[in-house]
Amino acid sequence: MNMLKVCFIGVGSIAKRHIRNLHAICNDKRIDVTIDAFRRSKGEIEGVNSVYCIEAEVPNGYDAIFITNPTDLHLVSLEQFHEKGKHFFIEKPVVSIPQIKKAMQFKTHNDSIYYVACPLRYNAVIQYVKNNINPDEVISVRSISSSYLPDWRPGQNYRETYSAHKDMGGGVSIDLIHEWDYLTYLFGQPQRVKSMTGKKSELEIDSDDYAIYIAEYNNKIVELHLDYFGRKTIRELQLFTKEDSIIGDIANNKLKSLCTGKVIDFQEERDDFQKRELEHFINMIDGSDEVEDGFHHGLQVLNLTQGELEHG
Repeated sequence: MNMLKVCFIGVGSIAKRHIRNLHAICNDKRIDVTIDAFRRSKGEIEGVNSVYCIEAEVPNGYDAIFITNPTDLHLVSLEQFHEKGKHFFIEKPVVSIPQIKKAMQFKTHNDSIYYVACPLRYNAVIQYVKNNINPDEVISVRSISSSYLPDWRPGQNYRETYSAHKDMGGGVSIDLIHEWDYLTYLFGQPQRVKSMTGKKSELEIDSDDYAIYIAEYNNKIVELHLDYFGRKTIRELQLFTKEDSIIGDIANNKLKSLCTGKVIDFQEERDDFQKRELEHFINMIDGSDEVEDGFHHGLQVLNLTQGELEHG
């Protein structure tokens, strides 16, 4: 692939990160990339060629369209721009909770890729577990992501973010969907799942600030803890195997064996695994990586955030 024509639907902070990383990747791969954007207002965006504010003015023929606007607009944007692009990169979560049933009826093109963002899969800790630890040797798993919502976006009032408002798709179970994604990436879909969600802190939000899950597999049990109120960030994957207890410190990019004392320090930055995800998407487009059913898997993971295996 020598050329790549891309359009971003919505240009927030994550889209700007993708745009920057996409230019870097394409430069390394010697791909001539052109990036356009559709948003509510005009204005120059670094790394973007043309900005459109009227849907009818957006041209056809994009190799890839990135759906990076607010969650509750993902499905309608996918429908609006479906015929303008060949492949689709959809930010997580794939749709909002009320849209799950409708999304299941969405008619995808057989020869198109629908990738749902899940960058934590490409974190060095998760990749090490995927490639070096036999899932059949794992008896029990504990996963935790605990952090303080007001610290998430420096300079922005947390009360005004989508995370604080349930009707905007906020809530810790959806915001931290990464955990369920990497757990299913490593171990597949559970046979049973139970959940508790709610609000216990004094944060000024109307969305859930905690979500607790217990999931059962044929040969293992998984416990998952998510919250918005942890004053010191903890993001870990704890594995209890037949021979070892292993702590995967995702927040600090380290992995430790409690039995041997061995520590692996991966020393990487967020952009490192974000770029690996984009490279995988590009490789699926050019046929060098196996195509995955990201859209359907994204809906399955979204169901799990609600403590369901299938949406009833």
